[in-house]
Amino acid sequence: MLEISNRTNLLEQKSYKYSLQDIAEPNLQRDIYTEGAVPKVSFNHRRVPLNMPEEIWITDTSLRDGQQSVEPYTVDQIVKIYKLLNKLGGPYGIIRQTEFFIYSKKDRQAVERCMELDLKFPEITTWIRASKEDFRLARDMGIRETGILVSCSDYHIFKKMKMTRKQVVDHYLATVCEAFEAGIVPRCHLEDITRADFYGFVVPFVNELQKLSRQAGIPVKIRACDTMGYGVPYTEAALPRSVAGIIYGLQHYSDVPSELLEWHGHNDFYKSVANASTAWLYGASAVNCSLLGIGERTGNIPLEAMVFEYASLRGSLDGMDPTVITEISEFFQKEVGYSVPDMTPFVGRNFNVTRAGIHADGLMKDKEIYTIFDTEKLLNRPATVQLGKASGLAGIAYWINQNYRLPESQKLDKRDPLVVALKTWIDKEYEDGRQTVLSNKELESKIAELAPDRF
Repeated sequence: MLEISNRTNLLEQKSYKYSLQDIAEPNLQRDIYTEGAVPKVSFNHRRVPLNMPEEIWITDTSLRDGQQSVEPYTVDQIVKIYKLLNKLGGPYGIIRQTEFFIYSKKDRQAVERCMELDLKFPEITTWIRASKEDFRLARDMGIRETGILVSCSDYHIFKKMKMTRKQVVDHYLATVCEAFEAGIVPRCHLEDITRADFYGFVVPFVNELQKLSRQAGIPVKIRACDTMGYGVPYTEAALPRSVAGIIYGLQHYSDVPSELLEWHGHNDFYKSVANASTAWLYGASAVNCSLLGIGERTGNIPLEAMVFEYASLRGSLDGMDPTVITEISEFFQKEVGYSVPDMTPFVGRNFNVTRAGIHADGLMKDKEIYTIFDTEKLLNRPATVQLGKASGLAGIAYWINQNYRLPESQKLDKRDPLVVALKTWIDKEYEDGRQTVLSNKELESKIAELAPDRF
C-alpha cells in the first residue's frame, strides 16, 4: 500500500508491518558479538537520509545514571547541580529535562527542593520502578514524565528476565498502561538496543506502544539506549549497531516523531559523542547526557561535549552559557570530590595547556595559533603554557598569571622577585639532569615555598 508520508510528503510503501518474532531460543547475534572476540562492525551498504529535526536539545541523567557511578550526592549538592544545569542551558531550555530518583526520603526531598525553585528548565522527570505505587508517587509529587526500563535485547529478555519475547512485551505494555492510568507520560528506555533484534522485537514492540498511546491520548517517549556503547556512526553500517539505522527505523517503521525520540549512549568504544551527534543528524530531537560524562563503566555522553556539538551543528549556542561548564567542573572537583582527568576536553586542567617550547612561543605571540577556540571567552579558561627547560622570565610570569587567574591589577611581570626566584629553581632542575616538563603541582608547591600565602 502507498501512503503520503507526513515527514517527507512523498508516496512511500507502507507494507512493511513487522510482527513480533516469539522465538524459543535467544538470538545473541553471535556473528557480530562472538564470545572472546572484539565485536564486529558489519555493513549492508544501505544509506538512510539525513533528517535533522527542526529543534534539537539535550536531556540530562547526571542525577540518575551519573549518580549511580559515584558516592550519592547530598540534597544540597543535587540542588546546586540542578541550578547549574539551568544556568548552562539558558533561557530557551536547550538542556530540556533532567531525571531524578524518588525511591528514598532523601531523593524526594531533593526533588521537592528543586521544584521549589520554580525553574522552567530543565523539566524535572523521574526514573522509577515499574509499579503502581511508584507511578502514584510520581503523580502525587507533580511529576509529568517518568522513565521506565524496557530492556529489548535477548541478552536481557532471556538471560536476565528469564522470559520469552511475548511474555516481556505483555509485561511492558501492562506497565505502560499503569503509567497512563496515573496520568504520567512514560519514557520507555529501550535498554541494549544495539544488541537487539530490531525487526523481530524492537519495531513490533514500539508499534504496540504507539497503539496504546493513541488509545490513551498520552504520548509515549522512546529512549534508544546504547547501553554497552556498541553503536557506530558509520554510513552504510548494518543493524543492530548502526545509530542512523536505529533512528531511521524507529521513525520510518514505528512512526516515532523526532520530538519523542531520544538517544542515550555510553563511551565503551570512545564513540559516545559521535553517536549522539549522529542521532541528532538522522532524526532524534534529544540526546541524553551526563555532566562530565560520569556514568556506568566508561561513562555516558558528556553533556558539556554536546553543548559544543550543538553550537557546531546549529551555528549558535542559542542562549546557553558555556562558561558555566568551568563552574561545573570546579564544583565537582572541590565540592563533590570528583577527580577530572587532566587531559579531558573542555574541563580537564590541561585541555588548553601548551607544553612544547615552540608552541608556547606561538601561543604567547597569538593565542589563536594553538587554541581550539577562544577558551577564555567561551569557558572562562585562558590558554596557558607548561613550563620547562626553555621557559624564560616572561613565560614564567605568563604561567603564574594564568594559573592563578590574577586580575589585571595583580598580574606579575618578569621582574617580580617570585618570577626570578622560580626561574633560578627551574634552571637548576634542568642543570641537574631533568628532562621532563614541570607539573602544575610541582610549580604550585615551589611557589608556596617561595612565597607562602601569596595566592
